[in-house]
Amino acid sequence: MAHIHKKMKKGRPYYYVRETARVDGKPKVVNQIYLGTVERIKDLALGKGFECKKLATREFGALWLANLIDGEVGLAPLIDSVIGRGRNESGPTVGEYFLYAVFNRMVDACSKRALSEWYEYTAIQSIRPVDIAQLDSKRFWDKWDRVSAKNIEQISSVFFKKIEGIERPATGCFLFDTTNYYTYMASKTKSELAARGKNKEGKDWLRQVGVALLVSRDSELPLFYREYEGNRHDSKVFLRHVTEMVSVMRGSCSSQLTVVVDKGMNSDDNIAAIDAMPGVHFITTYSTYYADDLVRVKSSQFGPVDTAKNRKLEKLGREEDRLVAYRTTRQLRGKERTVVVTYNPLTAAKQRYGFEKKLMSIQDFLFELRAKVHGDPKWKDKVEKHYYDFCEQLYLPKDLYQIAVEKSRGRPTLLFNKDYYRIGLYLERFGKNIIVTDHKDWSTDEIVRASLDRYMVEKSFRQTKDDDLVSILPLRHWTDGKIRCHILTCVIALTYLRLIEIRLRRTGLKLSAAETMEHMQKLHSCLCWESGKGKPVRMIEEPTENQAAIMQAFGYEVSGGVLQKIKV
Repeated sequence: MAHIHKKMKKGRPYYYVRETARVDGKPKVVNQIYLGTVERIKDLALGKGFECKKLATREFGALWLANLIDGEVGLAPLIDSVIGRGRNESGPTVGEYFLYAVFNRMVDACSKRALSEWYEYTAIQSIRPVDIAQLDSKRFWDKWDRVSAKNIEQISSVFFKKIEGIERPATGCFLFDTTNYYTYMASKTKSELAARGKNKEGKDWLRQVGVALLVSRDSELPLFYREYEGNRHDSKVFLRHVTEMVSVMRGSCSSQLTVVVDKGMNSDDNIAAIDAMPGVHFITTYSTYYADDLVRVKSSQFGPVDTAKNRKLEKLGREEDRLVAYRTTRQLRGKERTVVVTYNPLTAAKQRYGFEKKLMSIQDFLFELRAKVHGDPKWKDKVEKHYYDFCEQLYLPKDLYQIAVEKSRGRPTLLFNKDYYRIGLYLERFGKNIIVTDHKDWSTDEIVRASLDRYMVEKSFRQTKDDDLVSILPLRHWTDGKIRCHILTCVIALTYLRLIEIRLRRTGLKLSAAETMEHMQKLHSCLCWESGKGKPVRMIEEPTENQAAIMQAFGYEVSGGVLQKIKV
């Protein structure tokens, strides 16, 4: 809090602007600006006698916005309510260490080793004062060593309940998905979480850690997450946590519940678990390879779906590019289910283009094999294996070409030709998706839109893999405890960034979290030293149009270099 402070020196009053804040629970002066005598203050007010000889700037805007959002949640005291101070523990609390790590993940993610240096170039002392020297990596590890896996679950539960109180889901529809994050942890390092599995970035040779995430469909806010072993299949993860998730969903919404998942979660046990829960429904997708008859439904039986993108295409006169759907029912996993087949012409065109390029690659590869067989007869026994391996690399079936090695003029020759029947069957699947649900009363449009909205949780995962914001990767932690703490930090940062987007949307600003933080990161706090004076004057630089609009959305403005609340 800033206030005018008077000091008497040799019987004469001198005035200062003092900023005080609580550091380690005790009031402390964190900034003091010399104003001078009454006469000098008068001159300053009249704009006289001020000449700036030295200027220092600090990043202010993004960090200020991050702290403003935390003001609604109170992360540090929330965590401290779970993990209190240890005996003889001094400095920032465990909750404060998490908070300063979250701020960094929201603005410009860096390693814990670089964190204290990063904060030196920010205006953190005027936003949320801290002894920066204590924000080093060793202190972080010491604090995080006190946090158990059970503590992490307790903290996340209390945190998400707080978020529900701030932004309660308006509908009972939720989106669930999983992903994984690779780590450079050595094979001999003990870890239950880090294990080799099918990595989504294709780095199967590295150990990885999985994360499951549940978000609200209407707000896109995370409401539940769990980290899990990198070698555990998605369907097993869902079954392990489905009871917890449904409990969270029931606590968030009293209406009928629907969880939207992708085909990776499909299993008899998972569907049976949902069927056994009253008032809980599912929407999932089904592989086209297990439903040839649905893939071959005539196009005349499909009808357009009411989606925002289809409406845009209609306005552009591109009705032939609209997403269309066909609805039926089918006995699946012991019960009659609603089945919707969708066809997207634009997706089909992209898939065909990519497929044709891959077919050409196969043809070029077969010509190379033919040359090798012709030059060395021993290659005739290796052709099939090399061809199959190449198809596997391209994620294509092995029967798109017919190949054979025959003798021609006494030498082995590789013969090959396209199997147009098999290629035709493969092309039929392009642009098609099969949706399965136990909702019988939902319209086709509602089912398709809910399934399409899975992109929201996928978008959250993409954000966690961004280099600047959130950035779970690179996962450079070598113990399960620190991995869990790091992931919790990143999920909280992701949630805060989504809260910022929601606040901006309500005022008509359609800015992403990345765009918002990029704008605000360029707003600086300036320290100006007057000629002949040792104490600087602090001012906020003039905001740009975008920066001003963002601050206005949160009820603030910069006037005369001073950040202040907008008077209503």
